[in-house]
Formats: sequence, structure tokens, C-alpha cells
Amino acid sequence: ILFLDYAIGHRYRGTPPTAFRRMRTWAEGFGWFQVAICLVIILYYAVIVAWAGSFAFFSLDLKWGDDASGFFFDSYLHAPKDAGFGLDFVPGVLWPLIGVWVVTLVILALGVQKGVEKANIIFLPLLVLLFVALVLRSLFLPGAMDGLNAFFTPNWGALLDPGVWLAAYAQIFFSLSIAFGIMITYSSYLKKRSNLTGPGLVVGFANSSFEILAGIGVFSTLGFMAQQQGVAVAELDNIMGVALSFVTFPHIVATMPGGAAFGVLFFGSLFLAGLTSLLSLLQ
Repeated sequence: ILFLDYAIGHRYRGTPPTAFRRMRTWAEGFGWFQVAICLVIILYYAVIVAWAGSFAFFSLDLKWGDDASGFFFDSYLHAPKDAGFGLDFVPGVLWPLIGVWVVTLVILALGVQKGVEKANIIFLPLLVLLFVALVLRSLFLPGAMDGLNAFFTPNWGALLDPGVWLAAYAQIFFSLSIAFGIMITYSSYLKKRSNLTGPGLVVGFANSSFEILAGIGVFSTLGFMAQQQGVAVAELDNIMGVALSFVTFPHIVATMPGGAAFGVLFFGSLFLAGLTSLLSLLQ
């Protein structure tokens, strides 16, 4: 599907609606559907990027203290006890969010070569350096091996669970940015006589390799947390969704040696990864 996206964008030289219309007039709606998907993602994604930037700053003095959950939901988000719709602004979230939008829009305003390309040339190597440092630090934590055993020990019975396959497909579609317009847009900028196969293989394997690296870092850290609590990795709470990044990891950071530096590396990596993805979605 990644190759297919590349081929559509490169052959028909346009945004998703334009590319699909040039392929078949009736198919233009597929392109607008992809644009709509990006719009929905952008609206919440920018907020999470702002959270990550804030927590990179909070990591300097471990601002959440001993209560990471209370700090995140109450002190930082001011989340109401009963979920609902409201128009109240939280300054601690609003200002970082405005900053994320300003940086993103300035980069996009500079154009593809001077903006998006240069930003990725800077941000992606920096992201890799930060994350490699993070993983190396996590490997030397007590209990890291327990986490790695949990990560690399297969559960063959899980292959019979449709939910596992659904989660895997959702992850790889989102991670490779396929089927919602990003790769169609990027490939439309390539020269007419460009080799799409080589870059496609590089993107696919580099993406999966980075995810394995991320898994090593995350599960090494979870192994440390499990040892601290005296439980198995599978018995840990809050290791899914938003809670993993903004509750569990801050709690781990507060209890580990050199936690402040680890927190800056983790949330700095999360911020850069989110920012580069936000650029792609808006482009």
C-alpha cells in the first residue's frame, strides 16, 4: 500500500483529491475523505505534541513529584471529574499549543524545500540521537531484562485473536502514514524519473527498525517499574494509551537514578516525533 500511495502521487502529481480525480473523476471523493481524516487527527495530535513539549520542560525538576496521575489530570489538564463539553481554556496547555502551531505554520510557510525538508533534516537525526541515548540508558536499569523478555517472548495463541490483527493493522497504517494522503502528497514532489522502490524500502524498514528500538526502550523501562513494584510486567497498570506516556513514564522517571535527564530525553523525543508527524499531516 505504501508503494501504491507513492505511485498514485508520483503519477498524477497532486494532492489526494487532485490525484484521485485525475485517475478517475468519480474517485475524487476518496481524496477528500483522506483530507478529512488528516483534519480530525490534526485537531487532537497538536494538543498531544504540546503536552510532550511541556513535560520535557517539567522533567528538569520532576515537577509532578510523587503523584504523576494527580499532576497530569488535575494540576496540568484541570480535567473535570465528569467528562463533557466545555469552552474553558487551561493556560498551561493553551500557550504550549499556540507555540506548536506557530512553529509548524512557520515551517510550512517556508515551503517544501526550505521548510519541511530542512526541518526533517534537522529534527529526524536529532530524534534518533535522543532516542538511542534513551534506549541505552533504559538498558542499564534494574529489571530491564525482565521487560525485554516480555517484549521478545512470543505468545503464539494471540495470533488467533482478531483484535491483535486489528491493532497491528491500525498501528502500521498510522505509523507508515499510508492511505490518508501523506505519502501521495510527498511523492507528488519527486522528479518525474524517480526510483520509488528504493525510498519505499528505506521508509518501510527504517520505520519498523525504529519501532523495535522504541519497544526495547519502553519495555526495558517497564521492566524496571515492575521490579520496583514487585510484580510481573504483564500485571502493570496504566501501560496503554495516554496514561503510559504521561502518567506511567513520569512515575518511573521520578523513581529512577538520573530521572530528570531520562525524562528530558523521553519527552524531547516524543515532541520531535509528534512535530514531524504534524508537519506531514498539515502538508
